[in-house]
Amino acid sequence: MIQIILELPDISSIKEKRKYVVSLKKRLEHKFRVSAAEVDLLDSLSFTQIGAAIVSNSKIFGESVLNKVLLFVENEFHLRIQDVQIYSEQF
Repeated sequence: MIQIILELPDISSIKEKRKYVVSLKKRLEHKFRVSAAEVDLLDSLSFTQIGAAIVSNSKIFGESVLNKVLLFVENEFHLRIQDVQIYSEQF
């Protein structure tokens, strides 16, 4: 699982923010086949926290996909990333 806190510049309404966040989530889900959601900072205009998760039988593969998600967000959306946390568990 990855959690990313993003700063959203030039957002003037919650409606505009939600449109942007929905687009981001759909692109992550389509490109990387992860489950994505806005998990916190829902009422903030300036920030959002996006969570994405993948289930795999390989810890190395799962973590590599999550690192690609992070690079994609950095390169494609040009947002200021405030914090990133990657969690992985093995059962």
